[in-house]
Amino acid sequence: MSAQDRTTATAQAIGKAALLASVGGERGFADWTNPDHRLRRLLAEFIGMAGLTFILSGGAAILARYGGHSLQPWQTGLVLSAVSALWLVVAVYFLGDISAHFNPAMTLAFALRGDMNWVMAGAYWVVQFVAAACGSLMARAFFGVAGKLAATMPQSGLAWQAAGFEVIITFGLVLMVLNLANGPKLNGPFVPLAVGAYIMAWGSMGGPFDGASMNPARSFGPDLAVGNLSTWWVYLIGPVIGTVIAVGVAYVLRGPAKAQEAMAAMGTPLDQTA
Repeated sequence: MSAQDRTTATAQAIGKAALLASVGGERGFADWTNPDHRLRRLLAEFIGMAGLTFILSGGAAILARYGGHSLQPWQTGLVLSAVSALWLVVAVYFLGDISAHFNPAMTLAFALRGDMNWVMAGAYWVVQFVAAACGSLMARAFFGVAGKLAATMPQSGLAWQAAGFEVIITFGLVLMVLNLANGPKLNGPFVPLAVGAYIMAWGSMGGPFDGASMNPARSFGPDLAVGNLSTWWVYLIGPVIGTVIAVGVAYVLRGPAKAQEAMAAMGTPLDQTA
């Protein structure tokens, strides 16, 4: 099928038919409701999440050991924001038609909205946290604990302020994704770029303050690898609250979620259900 034919077919179809037309047929499509595809979705989550913490923890250690001189916090934050944003863009592009949450907060959002059941959400959370730990522990095996493996820790005495900051930036991330992708898969040509840009912007701005996590698993992996989980609660409570608020605001803005449509992932939701 030519690109023009595929675009025409996508525009005329809704629901599963539209997604099939968008991604190129059954081979590229992991049916969200089909139990036969559960392993594929969980494997995709593991790859994406482990890759994220490996590149963050490894990047921090490499900067500390081989950067040439001591970097300022804003320099480290800028570099780590860039590499994590680039990884997420790549990972969402090649795994988005299967599953590309890579964040327990996003999984919570889709479960609250009714896109997935709570049992599958629980499986996602287990895989995401295990993957995050594996990524950071693998980075430690290669590079040691230099750079604290990109562990996210609030400034001394500012734990609650950091939690509030995480509420705000996670709210924005989740709201953006819910408005770009009408369904539990982050599929579409603009979603990866938007996610990467958002992570880059807030990571660069908020990284020196508290790490700008927006992701409980992203914080859990490095904290576990360096053996300090004392402030991890900040990066659990903040994103959870931000996610709940974002789901409510998304409902007010767009109403209840419709059946997944490929065109909706491009930011132009169809006013139809399937």
